[in-house]
Amino acid sequence: MSKMRTMHLCGILIAGPVVHSHAVWRNPKHPTNFLNLAHYVEIAKLLERGKFDFLFFADRLAIADRYGASHRTGIRHGDQDATRMDPIPLLGALSAVTTHLGLGATRSTTYDAPYNIAREFSTLDHISAGRVAWNVVTSMNDGEALNFGNVLHLGHDERYDRADEFMEVALGLWDSWDADALVLDRENGIYADPDKVHYLNYHGRWFQSRGPLNIPRSPQGRPVIIQAGSSGRGKAFAARWSDVIFALQPTLERMRAFKKDVTEALASASRPADSSKVLMAMMPFIGESRLEAEEKRDSHDALIDPLVGLSTLAAHANSDFSELPLDASVDKVRSSSGSQGNLAALKSIAAGQSITIADAGRIYGRGVMCPRFVGTATDVAEQMADIVASGAADGFVVSPAFLPDTFEDFVKEVVPILQQKGVFRRDYEGATLRQHLGIAAA
Repeated sequence: MSKMRTMHLCGILIAGPVVHSHAVWRNPKHPTNFLNLAHYVEIAKLLERGKFDFLFFADRLAIADRYGASHRTGIRHGDQDATRMDPIPLLGALSAVTTHLGLGATRSTTYDAPYNIAREFSTLDHISAGRVAWNVVTSMNDGEALNFGNVLHLGHDERYDRADEFMEVALGLWDSWDADALVLDRENGIYADPDKVHYLNYHGRWFQSRGPLNIPRSPQGRPVIIQAGSSGRGKAFAARWSDVIFALQPTLERMRAFKKDVTEALASASRPADSSKVLMAMMPFIGESRLEAEEKRDSHDALIDPLVGLSTLAAHANSDFSELPLDASVDKVRSSSGSQGNLAALKSIAAGQSITIADAGRIYGRGVMCPRFVGTATDVAEQMADIVASGAADGFVVSPAFLPDTFEDFVKEVVPILQQKGVFRRDYEGATLRQHLGIAAA
């Protein structure tokens, strides 16, 4: 094994009943109070005790209704989009009960304005003392477009072209106050130096914004930018703008290939290879023995209805699988039974195996293709350390099977082993999220 490298850790949530696991709200041990602030406060404090870099909320702007052209399946079974509260107010609340943990939230460039986003995240960066991250998404399906009827639903690459302009405006607004513009000379009554506050006067194809932002420069200068694009255009966007890239790759080989693609994309963007941290999703199942961990995994998986996975998959693929018989074999489905996008998504899940449509739904429902690390705490820690040491990732996005159970097990059992191995911090060494991640101040 190659030399150990220090890893970064993020906990991922959705402000709702599930995350990647669609069994989260069905936890047989206790209710999951996902509509209650205390639920998120408990998790944030737990991750801070575990010295995580940050907590990140994924988000979308619509209920899923691609499966059967209706919301009935997703709502009945509780799919990934059945409920998603707005994460921005949660970040404000969590900033008040934590002191080191970074706090990230998703906001779409397609259904918002750059000035709004710049104000939201600048405000959060101030009140959290420099701990905020923005996960930039372009929004991907018709359901979201239908909730914003005056916004044209653009094609894939065009959404990224528009997002490039969005980022130029947002970053320009954050830079419209120099770091030393705020004077606060009480004796002479000088609030700020007007020569150090600048109009933006941006005029592009998609956006016009005069600026300046009506908030002084925040502690990080700019929030940490997270991106999760996996297409060629998405990777190019991430290479240009991101500080962190979140990836969901089901195998070590795919992790390595993704990291290689990112490194090449960063070089094409004239950025150093380490200027954006690549964090791979993982879902741990931890037991006193491997057998106990496998039993935990199997008990979790038994709670997954195939329809809940198919509903989320239909939303992600922006396609409808409902006319495919559940007992049909994925490898025998032909294009006459569904779109090419349907087939590609299903066959990716099948991974060359002869499985049924129902099996594909169960697989997707149990974790949206998030790799599961199953074993003792030592097994899980060693697997994580090996992946980072190999250069396939800079760290991990830990996705819970149950809440707060998975994070409790991970912080209590796995984090101390990672610390003993010297691959994870024993305490926070900086104050801002950029400092946690080892990336330059903006």
